Amino acid sequence: MKRLWLAMGGFAVLTILAWTTLDDPRFRFGALAIVAMFAVRTWSHHRKLRHEAERQEDESDSRRAKPKC
Repeated sequence: MKRLWLAMGGFAVLTILAWTTLDDPRFRFGALAIVAMFAVRTWSHHRKLRHEAERQEDESDSRRAKPKC
């Protein structure tokens, strides 16, 4: 979870830098769109990894709960 927040903080810094340094609105909004795209991809990848970890944990719990005959 810490890595996600570090990445989001980095995207926020990039967004602020792009907003303050780019004068042309086309480039400014283009840069913001690219940073937003990477932020969404990072967030969705984090959600996927968390979901897979929960699924593996559930599978290992269900294996332990089953009595072997």
